[in-house]
Amino acid sequence: MAGETKITLIGNLADNPTLQYTDGGAAVVNMTVIANEKVYDSATRAWRDGDSLSMPCVAWRGYAENIAASLTKGARVIVTGTLKQRSYQPADGPRRSFTELLIDEVGPSLRFATAEVTKASGKRPALQQAAPQQAAPAATWPPRPTAPPATNPWPTPAMAG
Repeated sequence: MAGETKITLIGNLADNPTLQYTDGGAAVVNMTVIANEKVYDSATRAWRDGDSLSMPCVAWRGYAENIAASLTKGARVIVTGTLKQRSYQPADGPRRSFTELLIDEVGPSLRFATAEVTKASGKRPALQQAAPQQAAPAATWPPRPTAPPATNPWPTPAMAG
Protein backbone atom coordinates (compact mmCIF):
# COMPACT_ATOMS: atom_id res chain seq x y z
CA MET A 1 0.00 0.00 0.00
CA ALA A 2 1.11 3.54 -0.56
CA GLY A 3 2.37 5.53 2.38
CA GLU A 4 3.49 2.60 4.50
CA THR A 5 6.86 2.81 6.22
CA LYS A 6 8.72 -0.36 5.17
CA ILE A 7 12.01 -1.20 6.89
CA THR A 8 14.51 -4.04 6.98
CA LEU A 9 16.14 -4.79 10.30
CA ILE A 10 19.10 -7.10 10.95
CA GLY A 11 19.73 -8.09 14.55
CA ASN A 12 19.43 -10.74 17.24
CA LEU A 13 16.33 -12.03 19.02
CA ALA A 14 16.21 -10.76 22.61
CA ASP A 15 14.10 -13.73 23.77
CA ASN A 16 12.35 -16.74 22.30
CA PRO A 17 9.36 -15.69 20.17
CA THR A 18 6.17 -15.71 22.27
CA LEU A 19 3.30 -17.56 20.57
CA GLN A 20 -0.22 -16.84 21.82
CA TYR A 21 -3.74 -17.31 20.52
CA THR A 22 -6.56 -14.77 20.43
CA ASP A 23 -10.02 -15.62 21.72
CA GLY A 24 -10.96 -16.22 18.08
CA GLY A 25 -8.19 -18.81 17.67
CA ALA A 26 -5.79 -16.74 15.55
CA ALA A 27 -2.11 -17.30 16.36
CA VAL A 28 0.04 -14.25 17.08
CA VAL A 29 3.78 -14.22 17.73
CA ASN A 30 5.64 -11.40 19.45
CA MET A 31 9.40 -11.06 19.45
CA THR A 32 11.96 -8.33 19.99
CA VAL A 33 14.87 -7.81 17.60
CA ILE A 34 17.88 -5.91 18.90
CA ALA A 35 20.16 -4.29 16.31
CA ASN A 36 23.55 -3.21 17.65
CA GLU A 37 25.69 -0.69 15.85
CA LYS A 38 29.47 -1.21 15.70
CA VAL A 39 31.57 1.96 15.50
CA TYR A 40 35.25 2.16 14.61
CA ASP A 41 37.17 4.36 17.05
CA SER A 42 40.15 5.74 15.15
CA ALA A 43 41.84 6.95 18.35
CA THR A 44 42.08 3.43 19.81
CA ARG A 45 42.01 1.68 16.41
CA ALA A 46 39.36 -0.71 17.64
CA TRP A 47 35.69 -1.42 17.13
CA ARG A 48 33.30 -0.59 19.97
CA ASP A 49 29.59 -0.95 20.56
CA GLY A 50 27.52 2.01 19.44
CA ASP A 51 23.82 2.66 19.79
CA SER A 52 21.32 -0.20 19.82
CA LEU A 53 17.72 -0.39 18.63
CA SER A 54 15.17 -2.66 20.29
CA MET A 55 12.19 -3.26 17.98
CA PRO A 56 9.07 -5.21 18.98
CA CYS A 57 7.85 -7.36 16.05
CA VAL A 58 4.55 -9.16 15.48
CA ALA A 59 3.21 -11.74 12.97
CA TRP A 60 -0.13 -13.51 12.66
CA ARG A 61 -1.70 -16.95 12.02
CA GLY A 62 0.29 -19.74 10.35
CA TYR A 63 3.22 -17.41 9.81
CA ALA A 64 3.32 -16.79 13.57
CA GLU A 65 3.42 -20.53 14.27
CA ASN A 66 6.24 -21.05 11.73
CA ILE A 67 8.30 -18.30 13.36
CA ALA A 68 7.78 -19.72 16.86
CA ALA A 69 8.78 -23.21 15.67
CA SER A 70 11.90 -21.98 13.82
CA LEU A 71 13.60 -19.18 15.76
CA THR A 72 15.12 -19.01 19.24
CA LYS A 73 16.68 -16.46 21.56
CA GLY A 74 19.95 -15.04 20.26
CA ALA A 75 19.33 -16.06 16.63
CA ARG A 76 20.61 -13.54 14.08
CA VAL A 77 17.63 -12.62 11.87
CA ILE A 78 16.73 -10.42 8.93
CA VAL A 79 13.24 -8.96 9.31
CA THR A 80 11.36 -6.77 6.86
CA GLY A 81 7.96 -5.28 7.44
CA THR A 82 5.78 -2.26 8.05
CA LEU A 83 6.16 0.07 11.01
CA LYS A 84 2.88 0.51 12.87
CA GLN A 85 2.18 2.86 15.73
CA ARG A 86 -0.52 1.90 18.20
CA SER A 87 -1.81 3.48 21.35
CA TYR A 88 -3.97 2.43 24.23
CA GLN A 89 -5.49 3.90 27.38
CA PRO A 90 -4.69 2.01 30.59
CA ALA A 91 -7.25 2.27 33.37
CA ASP A 92 -4.74 3.81 35.76
CA GLY A 93 -2.75 6.25 33.66
CA PRO A 94 -2.31 8.44 30.59
CA ARG A 95 -2.65 7.28 27.00
CA ARG A 96 0.44 5.39 25.81
CA SER A 97 1.81 4.88 22.31
CA PHE A 98 4.36 2.45 20.94
CA THR A 99 5.75 1.38 17.59
CA GLU A 100 6.06 -2.20 16.39
CA LEU A 101 7.07 -3.92 13.17
CA LEU A 102 4.33 -5.90 11.42
CA ILE A 103 6.43 -8.66 9.85
CA ASP A 104 6.25 -9.26 6.10
CA GLU A 105 9.27 -11.58 5.90
CA VAL A 106 11.74 -13.00 8.42
CA GLY A 107 14.59 -15.44 8.18
CA PRO A 108 17.86 -16.44 9.78
CA SER A 109 21.00 -14.56 8.78
CA LEU A 110 23.45 -16.96 7.19
CA ARG A 111 26.54 -14.80 7.66
CA PHE A 112 27.68 -16.75 10.75
CA ALA A 113 25.31 -19.74 10.72
CA THR A 114 23.73 -22.39 8.53
CA ALA A 115 20.05 -23.28 8.26
CA GLU A 116 18.02 -26.20 6.98
CA VAL A 117 14.76 -25.19 5.33
CA THR A 118 11.75 -27.48 5.65
CA LYS A 119 8.56 -26.62 3.83
CA ALA A 120 5.53 -26.56 6.13
CA SER A 121 3.07 -29.25 5.09
CA GLY A 122 -0.60 -28.55 4.54
CA LYS A 123 -2.36 -25.32 5.40
CA ARG A 124 -1.09 -25.20 8.99
CA PRO A 125 2.46 -25.60 10.29
CA ALA A 126 3.72 -28.26 12.69
CA LEU A 127 2.36 -26.49 15.80
CA GLN A 128 -1.22 -27.17 14.68
CA GLN A 129 -1.69 -29.86 17.33
CA ALA A 130 -0.35 -27.69 20.17
CA ALA A 131 -2.86 -26.61 22.76
CA PRO A 132 -3.67 -22.91 22.59
CA GLN A 133 -1.92 -20.85 25.26
CA GLN A 134 -3.66 -18.38 27.50
CA ALA A 135 -3.80 -14.79 26.30
CA ALA A 136 -1.29 -12.39 27.85
CA PRO A 137 -2.46 -10.54 30.96
CA ALA A 138 -3.66 -6.99 30.38
CA ALA A 139 -0.79 -5.57 32.46
CA THR A 140 1.98 -6.52 29.99
CA TRP A 141 3.96 -3.82 28.23
CA PRO A 142 3.75 -3.27 25.36
CA PRO A 143 0.17 -4.47 25.30
CA ARG A 144 -0.36 -7.46 23.07
CA PRO A 145 -2.94 -7.07 20.30
CA THR A 146 -6.19 -8.96 20.73
CA ALA A 147 -7.13 -8.95 17.05
CA PRO A 148 -5.18 -8.65 13.82
CA PRO A 149 -4.95 -5.21 12.23
CA ALA A 150 -7.58 -4.32 9.64
CA THR A 151 -4.89 -4.25 6.93
CA ASN A 152 -3.70 -7.79 7.75
CA PRO A 153 -2.99 -9.61 4.43
CA TRP A 154 -3.67 -13.08 5.88
CA PRO A 155 -7.21 -14.52 5.78
CA THR A 156 -9.10 -15.00 9.04
CA PRO A 157 -9.55 -18.62 10.25
CA ALA A 158 -13.20 -18.58 9.07
CA MET A 159 -12.04 -17.62 5.54
CA ALA A 160 -9.25 -20.21 5.37
CA GLY A 161 -10.08 -23.06 3.03
